[in-house]
Amino acid sequence: MFTGIVEELGEVTAVEQLAEASRFRLRGPLVTEGAKHGDSIAVNGVCLTVVETAGGEFTADVMQETLHRSSLGALAAGSRVNLERPMALGGRLGGHLVQGHVDGTGEILSRTPSEHWEIVKISLPAALSRYVVEKGSITVDGVSLTVVEAAADYFTISLIPTTLALTTLGIKQSGDPVNLEVDVLAKYVERLLAAGVDPLHRGQTAETAETAEAPKTAETAETAEAAK
Repeated sequence: MFTGIVEELGEVTAVEQLAEASRFRLRGPLVTEGAKHGDSIAVNGVCLTVVETAGGEFTADVMQETLHRSSLGALAAGSRVNLERPMALGGRLGGHLVQGHVDGTGEILSRTPSEHWEIVKISLPAALSRYVVEKGSITVDGVSLTVVEAAADYFTISLIPTTLALTTLGIKQSGDPVNLEVDVLAKYVERLLAAGVDPLHRGQTAETAETAEAPKTAETAETAEAAK
């Protein structure tokens, strides 16, 4: 589990094409400190497993499914990437709960700079739009951000100078793809409601909850009194 607070702006140093997969070598002295085989590191919001580390670099294998569903397939040697280690148990939740499981990709549509921040407009796949709400959380290339405006096919975010300087969002241009992960809580709530579960009744379905709360008839009330 991650928080969407990028720790380091890393760099892809090599990409090796494998059978239906790719092996990435990435430079990140901070995130590789103490890392070992099997550990997780988020790369542009995608949770990857460390294969090996050496000299401030680590390698990770990326399967075809991940290359297809994310923007990692567009990376090449020299590409800059956002890096984050998993949150330690008991650590500070600086952003929001991020799984590192990318739901899809968007495209930067426009950038509007101002004196103290920059508004970025990003396209939103139709399948994800119902999970994005104004002032809600979304992960863009591994960065936890607050949604400013949520429309049917796009959303906007406001980037402060720190985010612009310390993440890839400061160098992305119009037309560039970005990885998107919506708030997982929204997906769980949707699934529960689709199953007819009423969260207020501890697992009862809406139908059984309605039956349980149905008003007593005169006959059932009389029976209850007689049983006392």
